[in-house]
Order: sequence, then C-alpha cells, then structure tokens
Amino acid sequence: MAIEHDFFGLLESGPDGSIFWSENVELGDQSVTVDLTAPDQDDIAPTALDVAAGLISSLEEIDRSARNAMVGELDDRTSEVTEYILQQQQELGEEIDDMLVDVSGDLHVDVIRSLQLMSMTILADEHGSNDPFVVLEYALDPDATDDVLLVNLDSDGAVLSVTSAD
Repeated sequence: MAIEHDFFGLLESGPDGSIFWSENVELGDQSVTVDLTAPDQDDIAPTALDVAAGLISSLEEIDRSARNAMVGELDDRTSEVTEYILQQQQELGEEIDDMLVDVSGDLHVDVIRSLQLMSMTILADEHGSNDPFVVLEYALDPDATDDVLLVNLDSDGAVLSVTSAD
C-alpha cells in the first residue's frame, strides 16, 4: 500500500507496513537531514503529513524556537543543556573557542548559537499525542555523534523538552 501527498510524493510502505521518507533540506549554509517515519501507515492521521510538511517548511522558525528553549534552560544548573555545555567545555578545553561561530562573551549562549542542527525526525504516528512528534538533533561537533542535544516538539512545533542523547 501507499500514501500520496503533495509535499512528500508517494510514500510506499515496506513489507512490515512501515513508512519512511528522507531528504536533505538547506537551512542557511548547512544541510539538515529530515526523516519522516511511522511503524505502520495505518497509524498516520490524515492531517499528520500536512502538519509535518508545514513544520519542514518552517524549519528556520522551529530552529529558532528550539534554541530559545535551550537558552531558557541555562538558569538551571542541573538542566541537560547546562550539563551538555559543561561536558563540551571539559572535553574540548580551549579548542571550544574554535567551534564558536559568534563570540558574545557568554560562552553558554555562544555554544547554543554554534550548535549545528544535524537532523529533524518526524514521528508521523505521534501526531496529536503527548509524545514527541518531531525530534531535532543538535551537535557542536558534527563528527561527535554521541554528544548531541535532542529537542522534542509536539505537533504544533512547541518545545516539549530538551534532552541529551545519553
């Protein structure tokens, strides 16, 4: 079976009924991998693909909202954002300065500004649920695949949580 959509085209299900779509989308001067997945095409609400297409089209605003949420967590010394930044400082030492794209004097904010959006995963079967509909993956060093922050969004693009991949 398959689902046809104006934005995604023909989404064919695999032998197990799952749906998977992947593209690279340009965001500024970087390329972001965007994946749409669902374990069973029957679990995809009719509006889920329209919502997903809208979120992909507004990736710049979604990214800004995610970064603002990360900055909002800096006041909490035990937040995963703060712990991630402290871990990066410890691992990279003075080399962290070479990874910053904008130096304002506030290292924590500078690290968040310098994070690269690596991927956007859309969990199409979670549309309208309390679980994340979108997961954004950020990394300071794109080669360090284990050192990432994950920003979980709902179907409206609102930030639910920021976690580390640990």
